[in-house]
Amino acid sequence: MTEPSRSPDRPPRRGKGKRGTKHPAAPAPLKDPARRVAYEVLRAVAERDAYANLLLPAVLRERGVTGRDAALATELTYGALRRQGTYDAVLDACVDRSLASVDAEVLPILRLGAHQLLATKIPPHAAVSATVDIARKVIGHHRSRFANAVLRKVSARNLAEWLAVVAPDRRSDPVGHLSVVHSHPRWIVHALATALGEDPGGGLAETEQLLAAHNDRPQVTLVAKPGRASPADLVRGGATEARYSPYAAYLTEGDPAALHEVRQRRAAVQDEASQMVALALTRVSVDGTDARWLDACAGPGGKAGLLAGLAGRRDARLLAADVQPTRARLVAGAVERSLRDAGRAAVADSTRPAWRDGVFDRVLVDAPCTGLGALRRRPEARWRRTPETADGLAPLQRALLERALDATRPGGVVGYVTCSPHLPETRGIVEAVLAGRSDATVLRAPDYLDEVPGVAAGDYAQFWPHRHGTDAMFLALLRKK
Repeated sequence: MTEPSRSPDRPPRRGKGKRGTKHPAAPAPLKDPARRVAYEVLRAVAERDAYANLLLPAVLRERGVTGRDAALATELTYGALRRQGTYDAVLDACVDRSLASVDAEVLPILRLGAHQLLATKIPPHAAVSATVDIARKVIGHHRSRFANAVLRKVSARNLAEWLAVVAPDRRSDPVGHLSVVHSHPRWIVHALATALGEDPGGGLAETEQLLAAHNDRPQVTLVAKPGRASPADLVRGGATEARYSPYAAYLTEGDPAALHEVRQRRAAVQDEASQMVALALTRVSVDGTDARWLDACAGPGGKAGLLAGLAGRRDARLLAADVQPTRARLVAGAVERSLRDAGRAAVADSTRPAWRDGVFDRVLVDAPCTGLGALRRRPEARWRRTPETADGLAPLQRALLERALDATRPGGVVGYVTCSPHLPETRGIVEAVLAGRSDATVLRAPDYLDEVPGVAAGDYAQFWPHRHGTDAMFLALLRKK
């Protein structure tokens, strides 16, 4: 018997199989998956303090969103987070009541729509229509009408026209002007200007360059783990040569996990400034033994992975410690199969260490900080940090540096590092610790970073996104007398 004919454009009928069992229906694909995913991530960031760089890839995988939809979801999510301060100022002018009174689940929709209207090439009518369609599904018909009315008001002007309306005057309030135009809290604008050596009441030309750099999409930088891969391997996989680090390469497009070396953990994603501060510590000469190294705050393990490879080349061993077991497990993965098995991870509180004093030749303290140096990659951090955040971290930062100096033998060297240029948690910590002890001196850190121009900040080294294309990493090098 021949099979009954069927029109080629008609799908096969779903129903029972040969034995009477029902075929499970395929999950219905999301309508407009890019905007739906972006909304979910924005809401989780706002309500649950989620990290966009961790949550977004997970949601894209879970929803099966790829290709152009994934690229659009990424642009909408990060764009709305980076420009949140600017968009909130515009939205506040378009809402009859205070923006603070708008429901928490509605605000992400408004920010999502504002980004499309003010910073993308999506036609205004399409941006409003598509965003309101999503709003009907996630916040209901009634509140979607409110979102529609607000977004239509936003669409009446372009970004430059809105900034002329909502941004404070540049001459009378330069900090407030930059805060709205470049979407940073006022206190961060003030702190960054001070770190750059500019008067917060003045022109702030370089501060504006830095703020603008924070709103650019950062390039992906890879590190080839010493003894396991080389930058040449990464270049053959599609990366390009790096400017500063002899172990780095830049990936201008594509997924890092597509590289063979990354999948095998012979290479990883790591900012170039993070690589350089670790390298600087290893370049300082020490008299006598050079066999015991310590990474006192190693999680999640980027610097530890590089240091372990370098230690193995010198017949040294690295102890990579972190107080949190989950982070210590990440460190263990980063240093696994290091050259000559030179790296070992441990769960340990470096403010109350299990090791004896005076036993390490080199110690790295990558202290917990506000993260103001990584605002390109973690845009939501600018809205979570406050001056009180920095004040609260200071006792821990001082304690970590104190114990690191105690753990270092005479003649050994300590590197104090933060991913922040904020003076109270950089040179302020170093100077406070040294004021209470006489057994350490400051080395001139820029002398160990000859290949990096414009990094000197007195005796300290300070990287900048607008100067170096890296995170704003700070480094102080201290010699134990």
